[in-house]
Amino acid sequence: MGVSKKVVEAALQSKLNPTFLSVLDTSGGCGASFMVEIASAAFEGKRLLERHRLVNSALAEEMKEIHALSVTKALTPQQWQEQEKVAKPL
Repeated sequence: MGVSKKVVEAALQSKLNPTFLSVLDTSGGCGASFMVEIASAAFEGKRLLERHRLVNSALAEEMKEIHALSVTKALTPQQWQEQEKVAKPL
C-alpha cells in the first residue's frame, strides 16, 4: 500500500532533526516513491554516500513499503545556507 508523505517527514524529523526538509510524493499518491531534500547537522563530516545511508537508515521501516527514494539534496545546514545565498543573490 505504501506510506504517506507525513509518515516519511515524521521519521526524518525525529531521527535526523533537519533544519530543512522537503518530501515530495512522486508516486501519484500511492506512497511508493518519494523525492527528498534535507539539511541536517547529522551530515557534518560525512560524505554524500554516508549521508544517503543515514536517510535510508532513518526510513528503515518505511523502506519496506517504498519502491523508490530519491535523495536529491543531503546537505549540512551551512551548505544549505550557502546554496540559498547563491540562489537568491542580493
